[in-house]
Amino acid sequence: MSTVRIGISGWRYVPWRGIFYPKGLAQRLELNYASRELASIEINGTFYALQTPKSFATWAEDTPDEFVFSVKAPRYMTHILRLREAATPLANFMASGLLRLGPKLGPILWQMPPSFRFDAETIEAFLALLPHDTEAAAELAARHDDKVKARAWVKTDAKRPLRHAMEIRHDSFSTPDFVALLRKYKVALVCADTVKWPRLMDVTTDFMYCRLHGAEKLYHSGYRPEVLDEWAARIAAWASGKSEVEGRYVAAPPKAARKPMDVFLYFDNTAKEYAPANARDLDARVKQLLATA
Repeated sequence: MSTVRIGISGWRYVPWRGIFYPKGLAQRLELNYASRELASIEINGTFYALQTPKSFATWAEDTPDEFVFSVKAPRYMTHILRLREAATPLANFMASGLLRLGPKLGPILWQMPPSFRFDAETIEAFLALLPHDTEAAAELAARHDDKVKARAWVKTDAKRPLRHAMEIRHDSFSTPDFVALLRKYKVALVCADTVKWPRLMDVTTDFMYCRLHGAEKLYHSGYRPEVLDEWAARIAAWASGKSEVEGRYVAAPPKAARKPMDVFLYFDNTAKEYAPANARDLDARVKQLLATA
């Protein structure tokens, strides 16, 4: 059975207060509220700075048992180091507290900057470092340096799969060579809906990861009902293991027969009420399609 999780990127936005969040809701209760309205949330703060084990533990405690977070990897690795000399920073990231999310730890998102061009050697060297289960992540975390020494978390309560997804923003990645590397290392290619960057739908592993940044204006515009219907059909097809959906592909489909895939989709159009409203609307449409499939 596949699982579909539709949610939002981040949860702390002033324009949502009094629209998505009830008027007067304390800021400290916003995650508690959002996690009971939606199935998943991308943690954005990890992109800007390493968080602490205490923060991850608090987020886990504040959300329902069945809830799952995706975690956005540090821009220090993607935008500054540009995936080079990444072994120690990756260990520090793993030691920063991710494993305190326990079973609520979902995929890790690696978002590349628009200026980053495809370089097969760099990409493969980085992909080879990624841990694919929580025990491997704990072992890697133990190699952290003094940057996180005083607050490192290097253990896991159980061995679980650890998934990764890569979002590209330069068309030089639109090549079969890149898709082949993602398939080799079992990393998902993010299907990103945006007015600026490539929207590729190649299947590279056993789950799909989508980010919807705004149908007409980056990070701002909402999604019309007919466009949400299109996304609902795509999600239902992926989750049901049906043939390739309509879209742009740069490589031949995998030789193995298609199987039902888990789907993670996040709305990143953060203006006003668009993201949470779109997420709830799309979730209802997908559930209706899957129920009648």
